[in-house]
Amino acid sequence: MGLKEKLHDIKEKGKGKKWLPAFEAIHTFLYTPNETTQSGGHIKGADDLKRTMTMVVLALIPCLIFGMFNTGYQHFNAFGTPVEFLSMDAFWYGFLKVLPLVVVSYVVGLGIEVLFATIKGHEVEEGYFVTGMLVPLIVPVDTPLWMLAVAVIFGVVIGKEIFGGTGMNILNPALTIRAFLFFAYPTWMSGDKVWVGGAVERANEMAAGADVAAVSGETILGSLAQGKEVLYSVYDMFFGFIPGSVGETSTFLILLAGLFLIFTKIASWRIMLSSVLGALVMGLIFNGVVNAGWITEGSKFYSLMSTVYWHHLIIGGFAFGVVFMATDPVTGSQTNKGKWI
Repeated sequence: MGLKEKLHDIKEKGKGKKWLPAFEAIHTFLYTPNETTQSGGHIKGADDLKRTMTMVVLALIPCLIFGMFNTGYQHFNAFGTPVEFLSMDAFWYGFLKVLPLVVVSYVVGLGIEVLFATIKGHEVEEGYFVTGMLVPLIVPVDTPLWMLAVAVIFGVVIGKEIFGGTGMNILNPALTIRAFLFFAYPTWMSGDKVWVGGAVERANEMAAGADVAAVSGETILGSLAQGKEVLYSVYDMFFGFIPGSVGETSTFLILLAGLFLIFTKIASWRIMLSSVLGALVMGLIFNGVVNAGWITEGSKFYSLMSTVYWHHLIIGGFAFGVVFMATDPVTGSQTNKGKWI
């Protein structure tokens, strides 16, 4: 008897036991489901929920790895010790900063999933495998771990479990977590210090009277909102060498991930294309308003609205939101007409 068969026997003998949901979570992660339909007409395909989730996680891995490097790259540049391109020092600094966010996201989120599965007597659902990877990629690198844990609990319970779990939620859990963090702890989610590793700590040292140099890690959107000059080139913005949330900076890698998800038929190209077209049209409208003189240079909106219209595609979290959030198979649009709208 092989290992898979032995594990299946343990699963059968454990029916009704409290530990079964936790066992099933591990079993399902390691193996494909071996249950088959017994009656009725069914359309068979190679896809299952685990394969779908696995494809999305694979698409996120390059963003995670680059996010680790860019975290270190931005840190050393901001602190006046520039490193060489693709330096391992930058990567290891980012790795040690980002890995705890990933671990906390998965441990807390899956813990809540197992708890609810045990209470309901159901199998553990696989939906959090993607959410657990999304969450650390959409937050500032210095987000306190306890704060992230609280947000994950809120997002999983309020964003998904109270609606019945994966497939029945009307809110995107990852976005619910991000929204909770923004409104509950706004000083940790905005400003010119939170986007560079170590900048918050340096600011606290300065506030305490320490004789240290100031550090700024303002994002492009933050600079534009304050009417400041943007110091990053289009090259930096497209490839991701800019401050920002861990996994949202590299439009290049996000574009490759989007093509991968379209090719594997996991995500809808209609949603992605319509979102890009909508952003371009709004960018043109903003530029038109400025060119018409309706917004003067002294206005606080001038810098944002005068930005070259297509630059909106490569700054901020727009690209990440289009590829990984708008295309969510549960909370995203289900009809072709809706996907265009």
